[in-house]
Amino acid sequence: MHRLARFIFFKLMGWRLEGEFPRLDQFVVAVVPHTSSMDFIIGVLTRAVLREEINFIGKKELFNPWTGWFFKAMGGRPVDRSGNRNNVENIAALFNAHKVLRLALAPEGTRKKVNALRTGFYHIAHKAGVPILPVGFDFKNRRVIFFQTLTPSDSIERDFEILENHFDGIQGKIPENSFRKS
Repeated sequence: MHRLARFIFFKLMGWRLEGEFPRLDQFVVAVVPHTSSMDFIIGVLTRAVLREEINFIGKKELFNPWTGWFFKAMGGRPVDRSGNRNNVENIAALFNAHKVLRLALAPEGTRKKVNALRTGFYHIAHKAGVPILPVGFDFKNRRVIFFQTLTPSDSIERDFEILENHFDGIQGKIPENSFRKS
């Protein structure tokens, strides 16, 4: 699978990796922008190229009887985003239950245009005591960018300023839905 993923990712698709993937057992992977279902394919190929275990969470609707088996086999975990379900606490608890957990999620929370990142990924990392790996999927320049990890501090405003600066202007598959710092 590794060789096939490398061939597809580097040769057929012409993508490249920039930055360093951290050699840590636990962290939250914050991937921006999330504009298309193609992001999932880039993520799966990146994971295979790196030969690293990276799980993800997705809306519960993806884990229906027809597709749930596939997403679970790919390392996915469903999350119910309706109402107040203590998702931050429940997801943060997963880090206590697993020695190795790199949990990828999309801070935008949707493939549609957003003007601000949601804060759940940040609160999950803070509650679990794990760093955040900001990752950019730059479709314009065909690159996956690994930025330096960020350990959540006591200032969400300062930390979000850093994160938003990383992601500002990175062009997703659907450019008009890409994240732009407000």
